[in-house]
Amino acid sequence: MALLLLREVSPNLSLSFPSWTVPHAQRQQMSNTSSITHFLLLAFTDTRELQLLHFWLFLGIYLAALLGNGLIITAIACDHRLHTPMYFFLLNLAILDLSCISTTVPKSMANSLSDNRAISYLGCAAQLFLFAFFLVAEYSLLTIMAYDRCVAICKPLHYGTLLGSRACVHMAAAAWGSGFVTGLLHTANTFSLPLCKGNAVDQFFCEIPPLLKLSCSHAYLREFGLLVVTFSLGFGCFIFIMVSYVQIFKAVLRIPSEQGRHKSFSTCLPHLAVVSLFISTVMFAHLKPPSVSSPSFDLTVTVLYSVVPPAVNPLIYSMRNKELKDALKNLIREVVFQQQ
Repeated sequence: MALLLLREVSPNLSLSFPSWTVPHAQRQQMSNTSSITHFLLLAFTDTRELQLLHFWLFLGIYLAALLGNGLIITAIACDHRLHTPMYFFLLNLAILDLSCISTTVPKSMANSLSDNRAISYLGCAAQLFLFAFFLVAEYSLLTIMAYDRCVAICKPLHYGTLLGSRACVHMAAAAWGSGFVTGLLHTANTFSLPLCKGNAVDQFFCEIPPLLKLSCSHAYLREFGLLVVTFSLGFGCFIFIMVSYVQIFKAVLRIPSEQGRHKSFSTCLPHLAVVSLFISTVMFAHLKPPSVSSPSFDLTVTVLYSVVPPAVNPLIYSMRNKELKDALKNLIREVVFQQQ
C-alpha cells in the first residue's frame, strides 16, 4: 500500500506537537471531527444520463468479474485434476479479485443509480480496510505464485517437497494475514487522525490518500512510518518476483526442445501478464507526474487498477491454460445437461 500512498503523504510530513502548542481555534476545529457521520464520494458526473451510463458500465464489468472468477472457483473446487498448488493459489487469487471488486463497485453503482454520493463513517472505514486488505493480500499471493512457477520449472524434482499441501496452506494464510494486518493498521491510523477539512472524499471510494487530505493534523509521522515499512515489504516482493522470473527464463532457455520451452512458457505467461497488469496500473495511478493529473483523468486511472484487473484476470488465466479450459467446458456442459 505504500507504493499507492507515499507520493500523496510525503508533502505533508511534519512532526506532531503537544496539544498546548496548538492554537485554541485549531483544537476546537479538531474536536469537531467527531461530528462527521458520513462522507461524500466523488461522482463520475452530475448529468443524470451519464450517471445511468456509469451504472450500466460498472454493472457489466462487475457481472463479468462475478462470472469469470465464479467459474474459475467452481471449476477448481469441483475438478480433482486441478487440485495442485498452482490451481490452489489461482483459486485464492479469484476469491481475492472477487472480494476486491465487490468492496468498491456495488456502492459506486448504487450511488449513481440513486443520484447520491453519501457513505456512512463506518461504511467508509470498512471500505478502506477491505480494499487495503484484499489489495495487499493479492500482491502477496502473486509473489507466492511466482515462487510456485520458479520451483516448478527450476526444481521440478523438489516441487512436491517444497510445495506440499501444508506448505501451500501456510503460504496462502501468510498472504491473507499480511493483507489483514496491513489493512487494519492503515485503517486504524487513518481514522485516528482528526478530520477538519470537510467530508468530501476526492475519489469514488474511500481510499487512504484522499482521506489524509481531509486531516487538519500534522501528525503524519505514524502514517509515514507505516508507509516506509509497507513500501519496503512491497519492494521486496517486487524484487523477489523479478528474480524468480530471471531464474525461470534461464531454466527455460536451457530446455533443448522447442516444444518443452513452449510448454514451460505457457504456464508462466498468464501469471506474468497478471503481475504486469497489477503493478503497472498501480504505479501509473499513483506515481504519475502532477503535470498530467486532473480529477477526471485520476478517476479513470483509478478505475484501471481497482476495477479492470479483477474482471480481466480470469480471461488471462483461461486463454492459454488447456487444463483450466477443459475443466470450464466440463463444468458448463454439466450445468447445461442438468438443466435439460
